[in-house]
Amino acid sequence: MYSSLRRILNICLCMKTRRSKSRLVSKDGRCNIEFGNVEEQSRLVFLADIWTTILDLRWRYKMTIFISAFLGSWFLFGLLWYAVAYLHKDLPEFNPPANHTPCVENINGLTSSFLFSLETQVTIGYGFRCVTEQCVTAIFLLIIQSILGVIINSFMCGAILAKISRPKKRGKTITFSKNAVISKRGGKLCLLIRVANLRKSLLIGGHIYGKLLKTTVTPEGETIILDQVNIEFVVDAGNDNLFFISPLTIYHVIDKNSPFFETSADTLLQHEFELVVFLDGTVEATSATCQVRTSYIPEEVLWGFRFAPIVSKTKEGKYRVDFSNFSKTVEVNTPHCAFCLYNEKASRTKSNKGYENPGFEHEEHDEANDTKM
Repeated sequence: MYSSLRRILNICLCMKTRRSKSRLVSKDGRCNIEFGNVEEQSRLVFLADIWTTILDLRWRYKMTIFISAFLGSWFLFGLLWYAVAYLHKDLPEFNPPANHTPCVENINGLTSSFLFSLETQVTIGYGFRCVTEQCVTAIFLLIIQSILGVIINSFMCGAILAKISRPKKRGKTITFSKNAVISKRGGKLCLLIRVANLRKSLLIGGHIYGKLLKTTVTPEGETIILDQVNIEFVVDAGNDNLFFISPLTIYHVIDKNSPFFETSADTLLQHEFELVVFLDGTVEATSATCQVRTSYIPEEVLWGFRFAPIVSKTKEGKYRVDFSNFSKTVEVNTPHCAFCLYNEKASRTKSNKGYENPGFEHEEHDEANDTKM
């Protein structure tokens, strides 16, 4: 009854403070950070690394640049072809003689110049318009546009292909449990998180670790915002080279070296921290490395719960994963704090070893008096 009432109070407190809580990493792994007052020279660095800048752009901006690059180059060279025809007096408005040989056949205005630019750059070549050997300038312009067209095609098509095949999309099929739980595991108080791979293809060389972000004050009086503390997560099969074919429950042992050691069930919501969990691995299909991350704030850590079973075996002998229970939790008996658990273990060890009790008073009895008739 007491645990249920405490759970209700925690939920009410969570609903009140949820709006005011800010987090660095969202549940889907996006970083909530803003850079201000960046110098202009630093902004130019993004243009120097134009390839990474294009890859990091959102799709709407990328497609805008893609369309603008092609349309802009076609229109620019269309103007140049029109200028060549104008300077060579090939246009009908100059009334060229019958024996006049133009630089480009069948260019009659700006529209036909644009069409010829389009045909040249994308190598369509309908055969109606063509460059003649009369004008050297037109030949050089044709060479320049052909080379520039190949560069634009290679860069933009490569950027779109790289954007589609980025391992970041593979991370969308890795999911973490909505909440983290604290309960006993193997006789130790642990913080547990469940993670699952929604694809049958494996992540090779998987590695799981965590960072605890909180505000700390140094002995010198310096306040450090977003101070990072390493959190070690382990799996029963080992932390490295995970066999990630079914959902795994990773856990952090709350011992004397853990930053959660002084936290109790009553003071958990009073702390301000953000636990960021990372999963690094190599995509089996593309051999590209990817990183998946999520975060938990105190309101998303449930004390005294464990995860419900999720893997079962069918009558046909196959293993079945029921994702309806993926984030479902079950309330269990859990020590009030890690300090309480270790004190309990220490007292049991002392009693088993037969340590003397200082409060026990020893009295001597005279055996002769006891046996005297």
